Amino acid sequence: MSTGSESRPVRFEAWRLGVIYFVVGITLTGFILRLINLQLFNSDLYHTRAVDNYTTEVSIPAARGIIYDRNGYILARNVASYNVVVTPANLPVDDSDIQRIYRELSDLVDVPVGGPVTDESLEEAKLFAPCVPGPGISQLVALQDTLAPYSPVKIQCNVSEEVARIVEEKKVDWPGVSVEIEPIRDYPTGSLTSHVIGFLGPIPASQEEELRARGFIPNRDKIGYAGVETSLQDILAGRNGLRVVQVDVAGQEIRNLEPPITPVPGHNVYLTIDTRLQAAAQATLEEEIRFWNTYFGRVRISSGVIIAINPKTGEILAMVSYPTYENNRLSRFIPAYYYEQLSQDPRKPLLNNAISAEYPPGSTFKLSTATGAFNEGVVDLDDIVQAPGQLLLCERFNPNDPCTDRNTRPFVDYIFDQRPEGFGPLTFLQCIAYSSNVCFYKLGGGFENEIPQGLGIERLQQYARAIGYDAASGIQLPGEQDGLIPDPQWKRINTGENWSTGDTYIASVGQGYVLATPLQVLMSGATIANNGKVMQPTIVRQVTDGDGNVVEVWFNPQDFTATEFETPGSYQISPFTPNMKWDITVEPLIQEYSCDGPYCTLTDDFKIVKPETVQAVRAGTRRTVTDTTFGTLNDLFTDFPIAVAGKTGTAEYCDDVARAADRCQFGAWPTHSWTLAYAPFEDPEIAVIAFAYNGGEGASVAGPMVARVIKAYFEIKALDIAQGAPPP
Repeated sequence: MSTGSESRPVRFEAWRLGVIYFVVGITLTGFILRLINLQLFNSDLYHTRAVDNYTTEVSIPAARGIIYDRNGYILARNVASYNVVVTPANLPVDDSDIQRIYRELSDLVDVPVGGPVTDESLEEAKLFAPCVPGPGISQLVALQDTLAPYSPVKIQCNVSEEVARIVEEKKVDWPGVSVEIEPIRDYPTGSLTSHVIGFLGPIPASQEEELRARGFIPNRDKIGYAGVETSLQDILAGRNGLRVVQVDVAGQEIRNLEPPITPVPGHNVYLTIDTRLQAAAQATLEEEIRFWNTYFGRVRISSGVIIAINPKTGEILAMVSYPTYENNRLSRFIPAYYYEQLSQDPRKPLLNNAISAEYPPGSTFKLSTATGAFNEGVVDLDDIVQAPGQLLLCERFNPNDPCTDRNTRPFVDYIFDQRPEGFGPLTFLQCIAYSSNVCFYKLGGGFENEIPQGLGIERLQQYARAIGYDAASGIQLPGEQDGLIPDPQWKRINTGENWSTGDTYIASVGQGYVLATPLQVLMSGATIANNGKVMQPTIVRQVTDGDGNVVEVWFNPQDFTATEFETPGSYQISPFTPNMKWDITVEPLIQEYSCDGPYCTLTDDFKIVKPETVQAVRAGTRRTVTDTTFGTLNDLFTDFPIAVAGKTGTAEYCDDVARAADRCQFGAWPTHSWTLAYAPFEDPEIAVIAFAYNGGEGASVAGPMVARVIKAYFEIKALDIAQGAPPP
C-alpha cells in the first residue's frame, strides 16, 4: 500500500504551439505587408515628405520698374531702406555678451532692451509686427529663436544711412547683428503727380491666393493701389526669382538643391506727362483757388481739375486734380491715421477728379448740341436765331398736351440780369461765341414756328456720344467713370416721369441730368479741334526693359490689363502709336431718325458728321476769342500771340454738399466753372480743360487758368527749341 500519490508528467498540447506559430506568422505578415506598402506602393509619398522636411523655397524679390515722364524725369523709383536685424543663431554663447550687445544696440537704434523673457512676454510679442514700437529686443530675438533661429528678425526699420554704417562697422563686436537692405518706393514729385502715379500697398486678403500662385509673397511684396502703379502692375512688377535649398532642423541653409531662378526686373514706363507743364498747371490751379477763397473770405472752391492733351495724338501732357495727397507718406507702409484723414476728408483727396468725378458740363456741352443741330439741318450758317433775354416754353410731356398757364415755364439766358432784352438776333457762330442759352434751347428742343423741329434728346445723345461723352475713354488709369447723357427711357426708369421739352432744353446746355468727367469734356473739345477725329487718350508713352529696349505692350480697358501680346479690344500703348478711336466725318456713327412733326423714330440707317459741320463748330469756337462784342474768351486771348479757340461753361448744380450748405436756392443756384480751349487754331498742339467746383462764372475763374497753362506750354516749347531739345 502506497503512502503518497505519484506525480504524473505534464503533457504539452500541440494545438497551443500552433496558436503561437499562427500569431507570430500573422504579426510577421503584417510587418511585411506594411513594409511593402511603405517601400513600394507609397514610396513616392513618403519620399516627398522626407524631401519636404529638409527642402524650402526662397523667393527672391524682383526690382520694380521705374516710372519716368516723357523727358526722362523720374517720377517713381526704388531706394534703399536700411533695417537693423538680429539672427538669433549667430549671437554669442555667453549670455553676458548677448546682453551687452542688446544694450549697445538699444542706445543706437532707440529700441528698449526689454525685461526678462517669459512666456507672457513672448505671447505679447506675437501681437506686434516687426519694427512696431512695443516689444523689446530680448523678446523679439527670443521669439524668433523659437520659430526660425537662422532667420533674421527686424529690430528697427528705415534707419538712417549713418546708423546703418555704424552697425556694419561693429559687426565684429556685435555678432548676429547686421543691416538688411530693403527696396522701397520713392516718388520724387510727390503730390504733384500722386493721382497719376498712385502708390503701393500690401497684398489684400482677397487677392492673396491668386497672387501667391503667380509667385508673390504676402507681407513682403506690394502691389499698386492707385494710378499707373495699379493699371500697369503686371508690367512694373516683374517676376520674382526662386531658390530651392536644403535646410537643417534649425532652418539653416546648407546648399542649393536646384539651379536658382534669377528674378526678372519689372519694365520701366515712360509717361506722356511733362513734369514742367504739370507743375505749371498745379501752381495755376492752387493759386486760383487760393485767390478766390481769400477774395470771398471762405472756402468757396473746394476742388478743381486741369488737364492738357495733344488733340492730334491723345497724349495727356498734364493732369492735375485738387486736392491731392502725398504718396511718399504711403510708400513704406500706409499709416492708419493718414489714410483715415484722407478718406474722411469731404473733398475726397484720394479721388482723381479728372476721371472719377462726374459734374454737369454746362455750356461746354453746347459743342455737342451745335454739332448735332448743324449736321441735322436745324440751323445753317446764314440762319438767324432770335435770342431774347427769356422765352416762355409750353412744357409738354406729350406732344398733344395743351398750353396753359400751369405748364408754361420761363427759360432765361445767363445775360438776363444785365441785359433783359437778351442778345437779339444771332447767327449760328454767334450762338457759340456768345454761349447764348436761349439760342441753344431752341436748337436743342425747337420753339414754336421759329424752329418747329429741334435736334431732340435722342439725336443729341447720339452726337454727344460721337464726340466723347457717355462712355469711359479707356485711359490707363483706374476708377474712370462713364458720365451720363439721359434719354426718355432713362428718366422713366429712374424718376418714373415722362420726358418733357423742358428736359431737352436743359440737356441742350449741359444741365439737368447730364453728367460728364473733365476728361470727357476735354475729349469733346479735342475732337472738334482735331477735325472730328476722336483720339484714344493715353498716359503711357512707351515701356522699356532694363537695357533700354522698347517693349511692345498692349492695354485692354475691358479687363484693365497690360500685357506684351495683343488681346481682343486692346490697343497698343508701347511703342507709342496714336490710336484713333473713330473719325466722326468718316465712320457712320449717327443713327438716323425719321421725324413726322413732333414725333421721331429710329431707323436702321447711320450717317456721318459732315466735315463742314465740324468746320462750322470750329469757326464758332474761334469766334469766342475774336468777337469783341460778347465773345466769352475775347478778354483772355485777344492779345495772345497764338490763335486760340474754345468754349466756356458755367454749370448750375445742386448736389448733396450744396444742399447741406443750403446753397440750392431757386433762381440763384451755385455754379461750377468750366473753360475749354485749344491752340493753335489751324493746327492744334494742345487742348486744355479747367474746372473749379463751385467756382462761379467759367470765363472769370476757369478761363484764366486755361490761359496760363496754354502760355506755359508754348514757353516750354520755345525753351526746348532754343536748347535743341524736342518740344513737349
